[in-house]
This record gives sequence, structure tokens and C-alpha cells, in this order.
Amino acid sequence: MPRTPQNPPAGDRRVRRTHAALQGALIKLVEEQDLGQISVADVAEQAGVNRTTFYDHYRDVHELAEAACTSTIDTLVESLPALDPAPADPDAEPARSLVAFFENLAEHAGLYRSLLGPQGSARVIDHIRGRISASVHVTLRLNAGAPPESVTTTDTPHDVPAAFTAGALLGVATDWLQRDSPRAPTEMAELTWPLLVAGHTAAQDTRT
Repeated sequence: MPRTPQNPPAGDRRVRRTHAALQGALIKLVEEQDLGQISVADVAEQAGVNRTTFYDHYRDVHELAEAACTSTIDTLVESLPALDPAPADPDAEPARSLVAFFENLAEHAGLYRSLLGPQGSARVIDHIRGRISASVHVTLRLNAGAPPESVTTTDTPHDVPAAFTAGALLGVATDWLQRDSPRAPTEMAELTWPLLVAGHTAAQDTRT
């Protein structure tokens, strides 16, 4: 019979620390070699744990990579609802919320390139697309005058403009990564921003 943890909060903290150690180890390793060349033993050694501990949390390196990518992207996408064709501060840099997005992709280019490329993870691609789509949906609803308490990123309806914007942004990011990031993150944000504004404006026009 499985042993019941005596102190769940401490156990939760240990799990989080182990996840962070394993994900951090993978991110470091993937900057030096392709994801397909990294073994469980490599990650365990880098993280300072044994293989048994690794398998207590993840089935394989690919599942670990998916977890590392999605946990990072969940935090990163939180900035995307700030994309607003009419920002509250007209003097603010309009593409500012995209700069961090592209900077993070560039910082961990090896990981994202492996997961978003032709041999990548469909689960990660779908997760990122869904998270961006939900964020864009919220922005469009708020810009259309919906009460903030009525808008949520969970259980979002079928929203064609939001899905289109999410697919376009993910497509631009993936193409940029596959070409070894030839433009700086700031330039990518500046080039992408007007396209997003046009999409938001067109979407709002269809809802009025």
C-alpha cells in the first residue's frame, strides 16, 4: 500500500524544487546540444539527482521538455493581454509586451526550436496556441467593453479572430526560430506589432 505523506506542504515544495532543478538542467543542456542527443542520465547528472528520481516525475526527456516549455510559456503569455491598439499610456512602447516574448524564445532557442519544429511536440504547439488564443480573446472582449469580471481565459468560446492571431504569432515565432533568429527580439516585436494591431482592429470592427 502506498505510504501517505506525513507533511503534504513540504512534499509539494520538494516536488516543485525537483521539477525546477530538472527543468533548469534541461534548459542548460539544450543550449549546448540538440534535444534528441540528451539522455535521462545527462539531465539527472546536471540536476544533481539520480535516474530513479527523474522517473518519479517524468517519463522521458521529451516529457520534461514539454513541461519546461509550457510552464515558461504560461508565465510569458500573461503579458500578451496587454496588446492593445489603443493603450492607456499613449507614450508607452506599443510592442513592449512582445519584446519579452521574443527575448525568452531567443534565450531558450534550442528548447523551443526542438519543440516547435517539424519533429517537435504537437502537445506543446497546441498548448501555446491555445494560451495565446485565450489571451487575445480576453483582450478583444475587454476592448469591446465587456466587464472585466465577465471575461476569463478558461472555457473560451470559438473565437476566429483570436485563433487567427494566435496561429499567426506562433507561425512567425516558429519561422524565426527555425531560421536561427536572424532579427533581434526588439525588431521582431516592432515588425509583428502592426500586424497584430491590424488583426485586432479588424476583429473589433466585425463585433460592432
